[in-house]
Amino acid sequence: MEQFGTITATASVLPEKIITNDDLSKMMDTSDEWISSRTGIKQRRCVTDQETSDLCYLVAEKLIKKKNIDPTELDFILVATMSPDFTTPSVAVQVQGKLGATNAIAFDLSAACSGFVYALSMAEKMIRCGSNKGLVIGGETLSKLIDWSDRSTAVLFGDGAGGVLLEAGTEQKIIAEHLEADGTRGSSLTAGYHSNGSPVYVKDAKGSFYLSMIGRDIFDFAVRDVAKNIKDITQNVSVDYLLLHQANLRIIEKIARKVKIPQEKFLTNMDKYGNTSAASIPILLDEAVASGQITLGKNKK
Repeated sequence: MEQFGTITATASVLPEKIITNDDLSKMMDTSDEWISSRTGIKQRRCVTDQETSDLCYLVAEKLIKKKNIDPTELDFILVATMSPDFTTPSVAVQVQGKLGATNAIAFDLSAACSGFVYALSMAEKMIRCGSNKGLVIGGETLSKLIDWSDRSTAVLFGDGAGGVLLEAGTEQKIIAEHLEADGTRGSSLTAGYHSNGSPVYVKDAKGSFYLSMIGRDIFDFAVRDVAKNIKDITQNVSVDYLLLHQANLRIIEKIARKVKIPQEKFLTNMDKYGNTSAASIPILLDEAVASGQITLGKNKK
């Protein structure tokens, strides 16, 4: 019998430390008005003594407890992140070890802000190929990638993690997808550059470990390309809610106008958490489920 991936539980974890726009104004030349009017962000969470793997483990623990699942039942653990603890071991395998999910394969997926969507797509294909259940988590500690003297980036990003439990079912719940990539504009957002210190390496280093972004490029890409993809995938579907990556409220407002879908259908929470990259969509989904706005299994689109 053919089987499909179904989201049966959601969870999220946010660090306790809150940094408001007013807090940032004491560190750099900025203000609450400047940040809020351009981004819609009022505050963000930052870790004080946790790593990405710690946040992701707490999400995983919540997910299996919600469904009373033994960790050994899991077939896979996928973590989307651009801010892992190490190059190796992966965040996913650290979660697997701490959780005791001895039968689960585990690996990270690096696709920045689109990471969770990519990972969810991959996990759903794994279910179709015979896996029964697994975890898909997006987790970030972007605070370690930020140059805290650079107001063009420091005001935007936050830390957090969110995820879902995906289980096999007979009804197709993920009814459509449209994944794309554009490597020609990859240099518009970079982070985590590791210079080569080899005694035989002669090329000059041209990167920085800190996150660097050409904001206008990102803004134009989102408004043009993302809006087009939303139009393509929703043209024959009645949409109840849209959960977009939480980067900038102005981007979402422009996309809403462009695709002619009412603004109230676009759920947002970047005012509280900023841009949490791969964690933003699963955190938003978990909040919508926890509030009762979305009920899993009720065929909301």
